[in-house]
Amino acid sequence: MNNGYIKSEIENGTGYITFFHPQSNSMPGDLLRQLALEIEKLGKDEQAKVIVLKSEGDKAFCAGASFDELISIKDLETGKRFFSGFAGVINAMRKAPKFVIARVQGKAVGGGVGIASAADYTFAIESASIKLSELAVGIGPFVVGPAVERKIGSSAFCQLTINASEWQSAEWGRQKGLYAEVFKSVEEMDKAVHSLTEKLAGSNPEAMMMLKKIMWQGTENWDTLLIERAEMSGKLVLSEFTVNAINKFKQKA
Repeated sequence: MNNGYIKSEIENGTGYITFFHPQSNSMPGDLLRQLALEIEKLGKDEQAKVIVLKSEGDKAFCAGASFDELISIKDLETGKRFFSGFAGVINAMRKAPKFVIARVQGKAVGGGVGIASAADYTFAIESASIKLSELAVGIGPFVVGPAVERKIGSSAFCQLTINASEWQSAEWGRQKGLYAEVFKSVEEMDKAVHSLTEKLAGSNPEAMMMLKKIMWQGTENWDTLLIERAEMSGKLVLSEFTVNAINKFKQKA
C-alpha cells in the first residue's frame, strides 16, 4: 500500500484499471510501467470491450510523476528513463484497440493531465482542476505535451504551459475539450461512466477498433517522439537552474 498499486478487473464487458499511490497518486516509474502493461493486457483481452482508467482517493486523480524520484536523478540515462514513464502509458492508451475512458475524480497535474488527454473520452467532477506545473520546477511538459495539445489545441496548451503555477477549473477543461462531461458529484459521474461503458460493451468491437485507429491518425511517430521528449526533460533536470528550482519547491512543500 505504501508503494502504491495497479489493479484491474473485467465486469460485464468493461475492463477497469485502478491506480493508487499514497502521495496524491503521484506515480513512480515502476507503477507507470505496470500501468502501461496493464493497459496493453486489457487491450488484448477479448472479454474487455472497453477500458476505464481511474484512481483511488478523492483529492487527486494524479499529481504527475513522483517528486521523490525526480529529485534523485543524477545522470541523463536515469532521467530519460524516469520521464519515459508517462510516455509508456500514453502510448499504451493510444495504441489500445479499444476506447479508453478516463474517470477524473480529483485534481490532475502534469502527467495526470497527460492521462486525461490521452483517453478517448474523459469524465470529471467539478473539483477536477488541472495544471501543467513543469515549468515551475525548471523543466517543461515535453512528454505529455503532444497528447494535451492534440486534445485541447495549441492556444490552450500554451496557456497551461506558460502559466505553470495557476490552476484551471474543470469547466475550463470542458470548454477546451479535455473533459467531455463534468458532474457535481462522483456518484453522478459514475452513473454516466456506467451508462456509456454499457453501451460500448454492446457495440461492434471491430467498428470501435477501426474508429480508434482513425481518431489517432497522425500520431504514429509518438513511440519515438515521446522518448525524444523524455530525453529533453532528462537533460534539463540535471541543470543547475532546475536543481535549485526543485530545492526551492521542496522547502515550500
